[in-house]
Amino acid sequence: MADLLVYGSYGFTGSLIVDEALDRGLDVVVAGRDRNAVENQAIRQKCDERVFSLDEPRLLDHALEEVEAVLHCAGPFADTAEPMVEGCLRTGTHYLDITGEIEVFERLAGYDEEAEEADTMVLPGVGFDVVPTDCLGAHLADRLPDADRLALGFEASGGISPGTAKTAVRGLGEGGAVRRNGRIETVPIGADSRRIDFGRGERTAMAIPWGDVSTAYHTTGIETVAVYTAVPSWVPRLARLGGLFGPIAGSGPVQSLLESLVDARVDGPDEQTRKEGRSYVWGEAETADGERAVSRLVAPETYRLTKLTAVEIAERAVDGDAPEGFQTPAGAYGPDLILDIDGVERTDDPTETVQRSA
Repeated sequence: MADLLVYGSYGFTGSLIVDEALDRGLDVVVAGRDRNAVENQAIRQKCDERVFSLDEPRLLDHALEEVEAVLHCAGPFADTAEPMVEGCLRTGTHYLDITGEIEVFERLAGYDEEAEEADTMVLPGVGFDVVPTDCLGAHLADRLPDADRLALGFEASGGISPGTAKTAVRGLGEGGAVRRNGRIETVPIGADSRRIDFGRGERTAMAIPWGDVSTAYHTTGIETVAVYTAVPSWVPRLARLGGLFGPIAGSGPVQSLLESLVDARVDGPDEQTRKEGRSYVWGEAETADGERAVSRLVAPETYRLTKLTAVEIAERAVDGDAPEGFQTPAGAYGPDLILDIDGVERTDDPTETVQRSA
């Protein structure tokens, strides 16, 4: 039996993950629905291959029965995650993916009982979204156990992959998202902005519909969560204006046009950017009486970090360290999981008491 099947192995992020997994000595099967791409990759990498679509359950199950775990890299995960998870439950294969889609996390959480019965781990979000932020949120919850608010954020360098760009295109017109009192709510994009010191001085940051809006609640139990990213100061205003045109941006013809532009123009960050770039992650927990704790991470560039965290978790799952049921990264492996990644440092500001905002 092989260790790991990487589905969508020939995509930008999938290829990085395959390289890293092979470098670490894992027995990898490359897989996807594009026969030429899969077979050419298998020849280059000298590994086994499987060609199948997710709407072919017989072929899917046959491939999954031969491996300990699958690392699913073929989005948009709103379309692809559930068929793969259901195959994993039928075959007793551990499921990992690199999604960042809130709706996917929430839907996969609904498989918790089935996964426990199948002695299977279902752990989405093993990349930059959401490993570093999830671990930082769990660390802050440990520092401030009575916290009832959690804010997370990041400042990242480098570009994005075609897959990430297409997922972003699909999200146009849907607005932002936050969790309030345990419930996920849709909010106008650009409506919430603030100044945040990610570790290099204060920057303008805007709330975005990042995966932790779902997962941080499952990890920490904190019921009010928002996630921010560093942006130029003019972006929140432009985002609010753009929100007026959301229904148009989300229409089929516009989506098709934007996806064709992605195919033509988006390549992903080059090797030098991935090697030299850094990412900065910030978190703030606050209690009802105004006690506040702030922590930060400095980590590798986002796509480099994704391949490192994804393969680190895959190694653990293959080795049998795979808690049953639906899991989050820090829920399964603790807040210090991120510190096992080369190049990651964590710092804590002293806890303080401030006037609680309304």
